[in-house]
Amino acid sequence: MSTSPSPCRRQLLRLAIAAAGSTGCLSHAHAAEPVPQPWPKQSATPALRLPRLDGNAWRLDEAVGKVVLLNFWATWCAPCREELPSLELLAHRHAEDGLAVMAINFRQGAGAVTRFVEAEGLSLPVLLDADGSAAKAWGARVLPTTVVIDRSGRAAFSVIGEIDWAGTQARGWLAPLLAAPPVPQSVPPSAPQSPPTPAAARPAPA
Repeated sequence: MSTSPSPCRRQLLRLAIAAAGSTGCLSHAHAAEPVPQPWPKQSATPALRLPRLDGNAWRLDEAVGKVVLLNFWATWCAPCREELPSLELLAHRHAEDGLAVMAINFRQGAGAVTRFVEAEGLSLPVLLDADGSAAKAWGARVLPTTVVIDRSGRAAFSVIGEIDWAGTQARGWLAPLLAAPPVPQSVPPSAPQSPPTPAAARPAPA
């Protein structure tokens, strides 16, 4: 039997000896019970613009009005792989409620991610964080990490570690956000109209 550490454990070892700011995989042995951590009120919600697998860009600010789950994951992270089916089920159940689940892959090539997605039959939209800058901006130092965004586009809370997103507990966390009314769409101001020309100033007919 091979004694070589798993990819996830190797990432944990790297995390232990690397400089602060690195990202690793949270193994079951090191995982506490995941709980939602409120997003700090003094912290702004980062902007997010990433390419999809098909190359088209996706922007968070275009999803205002929806509840958005940003799930940071990687194919080498076993808890991430185990969590994806529940995220997919959650997305299907609440699509009509205005929920969007975006799977943000951490620092892997499009080819490797595409092969994984096709092999697993994954239907979630996948975004590519090729250089890890999005994970850094959103504080995702451990995988999986999920950040939940409310309908106004503001980060509400984050969850570190694998959970059953289709389960009662997680759905209870999301219920208040999904129950919130849609954000009214801003109406652009109409162009100012010129006042009517006084009769005395109108040119006389020829």
